[in-house]
Amino acid sequence: MPERKLEPVKMEDITIVLRNFEGRPSKFNPPGTRNFGVLLDPRVAEAMMTDGWNVKHFKPREDDDEGDDTEPQAWLPVEVAYNKGRPPRIIMLTETERKNLTEHTVELMDGVDIKTVDVIVNPHYWENNGRSGVKAYLQTMYVTIEEDDLDRKYAQHGAHE
Repeated sequence: MPERKLEPVKMEDITIVLRNFEGRPSKFNPPGTRNFGVLLDPRVAEAMMTDGWNVKHFKPREDDDEGDDTEPQAWLPVEVAYNKGRPPRIIMLTETERKNLTEHTVELMDGVDIKTVDVIVNPHYWENNGRSGVKAYLQTMYVTIEEDDLDRKYAQHGAHE
């Protein structure tokens, strides 16, 4: 257990990757587990690792320059859990609409073009077989989606015209 209690973390204007709001099974994902990753600035990643958060790093690709001494991109896995306490609030925004996504509609996030994302994640301490850390659970997410000309046209004129 960490020596001090960690507070929820607010991250604004972030980039999310590895979107799996549907909960598709994969080699690293059991069926029904919804999640995504947040790309982290190196300083933020270092501070979060110091606090015990489960920060990961992408492996460098083979076509990257071998002489490049930049650190691999850090990212934070975030679980979107509807069955563990209070469900997350996910709000999808367009120029004319604000839609609260539910457990049954959140999979829409897998296919939208994202303009901006702001999140708050809750820390959850874990211990298993002598190891411990802090897992991130989504508390709140505001996503502004990128609209094309037809989206804007029909949002302004209504779908029935």
